[in-house]
Amino acid sequence: MNRLLIGVAALFVATAPAVAEEPAFISIGAGYYDLFDDQSAGEARLEYRFSETQKLFFFTPFVGVTATTDAATYGYAGVGIDIFFGKRWVATPNFAVGLYGDGDGKDLGHAVEFRSGLEVAYRFDNYSRLGLSFTHISNAGLGERNPGVESLVVVYSMPFNALFRE
Repeated sequence: MNRLLIGVAALFVATAPAVAEEPAFISIGAGYYDLFDDQSAGEARLEYRFSETQKLFFFTPFVGVTATTDAATYGYAGVGIDIFFGKRWVATPNFAVGLYGDGDGKDLGHAVEFRSGLEVAYRFDNYSRLGLSFTHISNAGLGERNPGVESLVVVYSMPFNALFRE
């Protein structure tokens, strides 16, 4: 147990200089919804990820919306933590809670749904990122039905302030 705690502490210390530089991001994504079941659809995602100066403890907050080609929608808010592997690679485990509407798509059993995921991305010199996100959405037993859904999405994140440059 002590080795694990020392390893986690060393990881945070080693990543601190790179993390301190991260701006706010606008992230867009497209991919595959309901990866492991029979009600698959296309997925589009839009997120705003707050800057490092707006952290909650060591977590970076984000808000977003997901829509599928079956008219399902999911609006959410959550937190993630960037773990850097050198200057270029970053893994971001994340967790969110939000409201889900199934549209003509998969019934997840409740309006309140929880999302957990992991994004692995390559970081460019201009701080933008290109990555792959795997997420699981579930109601955690709030409803009688809890089928859950997994998504695999390609995500591009660009610094928010880049939207306003001339």
